[in-house]
Amino acid sequence: MLVLSRKKGESIMIGEQIELVILDVEGDAVRLGIKAPQHVEVHRKEIYLQIEAANKAAQSSSGLVDLRKLTGSLKAKIKEK
Repeated sequence: MLVLSRKKGESIMIGEQIELVILDVEGDAVRLGIKAPQHVEVHRKEIYLQIEAANKAAQSSSGLVDLRKLTGSLKAKIKEK
């Protein structure tokens, strides 16, 4: 992990397109501004983990079973022709 010290108004660049700006520091809270291209998703970690869990749930074995059924019927139709 890279550890950097920054003051209010200073920035950190991630690659060429993402900039983290220190907006304010009050006690143990730091307000960050994030400048990133629109195609880059930016989430708080707890939200990211919820999205990740929802995606994994959507890929459950029941979804795979349905996909296997669909694949099987497509293969059967191809063989019929």
